[in-house]
Amino acid sequence: MTRTLRNALLGNALLGAAFGLALAAGPAGAATIKVGVVAPFSGPFGVVGKSFKEAIEVYQAEHGKTVGNDTVEFIYKDLDQANPAQSKALSQELIVKEKVSFLAGYFFTPDALAVAPLIDEANIPCVIFNAATSAITEKSPRYVRTSFTLWQNTVPLAEHMAKQGIKKAISAVSDYGPGIDGEAAFKTTFEKNGGTVVDTIRMPLKSTDFAPFMQRIKDSGAEAVYAFLPAGPTTLAFAKAFNDTGLKAAGIKFFGPGDLTQEPDLPALGDAVMGITTTFNYSRAHDSAMNKAFVAKHKEMFGSYDSVTFTSVGAYDGTHVIYQMIKNSGGKIDGAKAVESVKGMSWESPRGPLTIDPDSRHVTQTIYLRTVEMVDGRLENVEKQSFPKQPDYGYKLAK
Repeated sequence: MTRTLRNALLGNALLGAAFGLALAAGPAGAATIKVGVVAPFSGPFGVVGKSFKEAIEVYQAEHGKTVGNDTVEFIYKDLDQANPAQSKALSQELIVKEKVSFLAGYFFTPDALAVAPLIDEANIPCVIFNAATSAITEKSPRYVRTSFTLWQNTVPLAEHMAKQGIKKAISAVSDYGPGIDGEAAFKTTFEKNGGTVVDTIRMPLKSTDFAPFMQRIKDSGAEAVYAFLPAGPTTLAFAKAFNDTGLKAAGIKFFGPGDLTQEPDLPALGDAVMGITTTFNYSRAHDSAMNKAFVAKHKEMFGSYDSVTFTSVGAYDGTHVIYQMIKNSGGKIDGAKAVESVKGMSWESPRGPLTIDPDSRHVTQTIYLRTVEMVDGRLENVEKQSFPKQPDYGYKLAK
């Protein structure tokens, strides 16, 4: 079968699915509106899928499973590690076989990017709960993102480091989209504020041995390191290596976005992360009535709030946006119109105030400076300073 024919068949299937969606969600009466969620539910990043699913269930427990006359049903597909081809296949299955009206989730950037042609062909929205490369929303007008970007988190951190009198720093990032964004954001901002980046290290995404990188950091003469790795086993290994190889004892300061110190990892990291300074869009310890209720609801429903972290609010707020799109459309989902209807939308989240920027379709939000401290016998990211109304500085920025 030729590529042209395969593409034609795929296009027909997707168009047929979209037509079926329009009928299913039409004005004839109540319908079931399906949302397909692609995320890791098993393997080393399985806590991500768990946090997505629990946050969705919390939202539905609070707001119900219906919008108007229509029932909202979530269908989950397991993508245990970064795999763009599998991400595309699972998303296509959700569109064609399950006839979903929305796609959502996507932990890794390559997996989110892989579905751009599908959502354009089928004309359905894709609400990204995590993937953090700025360029994603440029690839399709049907993307909306409720998480963060590396530029958004890194710019205020680099400015803070410069204000602390740090003159020489080194960056160490995972070698894929978000890491490259973080490196660019850090170098650009830190040097603009008078600092010098003495070296830039890019580490393979699946790195497990960080000793050579720690030696390179030590030999660089840097006073501080800016590090980014995707939350999970790699961040655990990197933070432990920083401590075990003596860099912390040598007085080198450790900074990065909050992926490094996500709450479910803190017990395993222990004293190795005490005092690490990060900037991020959410801390489980955020002091607001809405966040306290959010955390308490997790404990009520699941017996614990140990899994609550930044991916939880990405999914919770993403679900809120999906509900609003359904409400705005009267249940008759047209992807382009649905996305258009939430541009400029503002609301209060467990993390603070959010607004969907009409241009980037990414949330403008408060970024918090935090340090890891012991609070009531638990390690927590304690907020020290806030930077309100931070946009995605990397959107449409030539890099």
